[in-house]
Amino acid sequence: MNVAWPIIGLGALAFAFAVFSMVAGALAGPKIYNRAKLSAYECGIEPTPQPIGGGRFPIKYYLTAMLFIVFDIEIVFLYPWAVSFDQLGLFGVVEMLLFIGTVFIAYAYVWRRGGLEWE
Repeated sequence: MNVAWPIIGLGALAFAFAVFSMVAGALAGPKIYNRAKLSAYECGIEPTPQPIGGGRFPIKYYLTAMLFIVFDIEIVFLYPWAVSFDQLGLFGVVEMLLFIGTVFIAYAYVWRRGGLEWE
C-alpha cells in the first residue's frame, strides 16, 4: 500500500489542476456572448457547402500516418532491446535482425510503390 501513495497523490494533483483550470477560465474569461460566439466553430468564416458524401482526402495522408506509426512502433521495440543487449546474447541479435529485416522489406516495398512521394 505504501507504493500506491505517489500514484494517488499524482492523480489528485492532476484532478486539482484540471478543476482549478476550469474554474479559473470560467471566472477570468470574457463573458461577452453574441451570435458569432454561440454558433458552431468554423474558424471565423462562413462555412461553405460540402459536396454530397463529403470531401475526399487523398489516401497518401492515411498511408503516411500508418507508416509513421509503424516506424514509431519499431523504435519502441528497439529501446528495450538496446537496454538489455548484453543479457540477450546471440538470440537477441538474430531476433532483432529478423525484426529490422521485416520492417526494411516493408519500407522498401512502400518506397518502390511510390508511397513516400508527394505530388
